[in-house]
Amino acid sequence: MIEAELKACVQAPEEMLRRLDERAVGRAEVYQDTYYDTVDGELEARDEELRVRTVHAADETRTLLTYKGAPVDEDSGSKPEHETRVADASAVHAMLRGLGYVPIVELEKRCRNYSFEARGRQMLATLVRVPELDGTFLELETLVEEKDVSRALEDVREVLVELGIESADLTRQLYTDAVKARRDGTVGV
Repeated sequence: MIEAELKACVQAPEEMLRRLDERAVGRAEVYQDTYYDTVDGELEARDEELRVRTVHAADETRTLLTYKGAPVDEDSGSKPEHETRVADASAVHAMLRGLGYVPIVELEKRCRNYSFEARGRQMLATLVRVPELDGTFLELETLVEEKDVSRALEDVREVLVELGIESADLTRQLYTDAVKARRDGTVGV
């Protein structure tokens, strides 16, 4: 499946929170993400991602192993995504290191997730704050087959407009790149 997703900088976070709360019940979660690559940066060179995410929610903690392939849509950066829940985060980190992968960046995302149906699709809206970065972000996604990516992205754009997001608010910058830039002292999001 392809994660047809768009991300935007939110200009009025409290208003966005109100609009999302009108659509669904939000779930507060904190993501602890570790992104891996080869020593030579082969995954980044192919625009692929390998991530271990531990999600801390009010009622549970779970860990997910995710691989995202190269984008199938250059404008949005939408990628094929393969994800599975893992029982032991420490073991997965050890396995990846044992296979020669190295952590390239670790970051925290403070999220409020909203699942709802719109335009006949199941959508996930995530209001995001990354403590190291300025601003609040909104990610809106739906999982689709590759042949449906363009239509799905049109639906995602329409829902973003309904939520008050303008095209100028859209961004393709990755949190990983922005956090690395901030830590290096160069420009970030």
